Amino acid sequence: MEKEVATVEKGALCCSWNYCGQRLAVGFVDGSISIHDSLDDSSSSCSSKWKAHASSIKNIVWLPPEFGDAIACISADASLSLWEEVEDDTQPLKWKMCKTFESSNAIVLDLQFGVYSTSLKMVAAYSDGHVKVYELLDPLELNKWQLQAEFQNVIDSVSRFGKPSCANVSIAWNPRRGESQQSSFVLGFNSDLPQFNSSKIWEFEEAHQRWLPVAELALPGDKGDRVHAVAWAPNIGRPYEVIAVATCKGIAIWHVGLNPESDGRLSKEKVALLSGHDGEVWQLEWDNLSVYFLFLWFPL
Repeated sequence: MEKEVATVEKGALCCSWNYCGQRLAVGFVDGSISIHDSLDDSSSSCSSKWKAHASSIKNIVWLPPEFGDAIACISADASLSLWEEVEDDTQPLKWKMCKTFESSNAIVLDLQFGVYSTSLKMVAAYSDGHVKVYELLDPLELNKWQLQAEFQNVIDSVSRFGKPSCANVSIAWNPRRGESQQSSFVLGFNSDLPQFNSSKIWEFEEAHQRWLPVAELALPGDKGDRVHAVAWAPNIGRPYEVIAVATCKGIAIWHVGLNPESDGRLSKEKVALLSGHDGEVWQLEWDNLSVYFLFLWFPL
């Protein structure tokens, strides 16, 4: 049975629920952000609203809950900022900007957070095909980040391909958080250069402190397909990982090995292709048991 859980004002462009589904952050065309708190199962109220940027808000992502109530905000003017809900002496709780990241000519298309051994990392992808990975230096200070790496989503040298123009990108961190687990994420672009598009798994190599591509989730004839969405399934004891990749041809389900082979790459196998949606899939999400996934598609 459908029910209304929140009502937002006109001009809303994007929204994002926090990890427990109790708070909703909404971004507006005028650059403002509002926070709606659930009162019960059927209603919510706006607890805060403030002007965050001069340009419209394109995307909002909540930080993992162990780092408090905080959001990352992407605006249309290519800026990226972090906001944290804090208590200032005797004043009530309010949202305060704790960090802005340097902007460039490229626009931030998407970002996602990953937690490994109590360390928080953020990967941001840009419209020029660049990927930046940031690491939080102090879990108690959300304003102290350092740029860990910057690269492009290609296997071979970038110089021969030129500069891409990317419309969209999809990022998914490996949800496993074991202490021995290497940091890794999968990323795919929707760009005008095929070498950038295919979804690639990037893994952090502790020995040399660098990010390396360890798998490319595309068959030889599909490497130029534009990627619309990726989703990394939770692992509940399988001897392999499961990743879903949506392109114009449908949703591909991949099995990826846990341990690298002799060449340093992970084994991979495309086990299914779900097609016939009569449209393009733009969002994927697995359930907690990795049995079902939800997808959002737009009819052609």
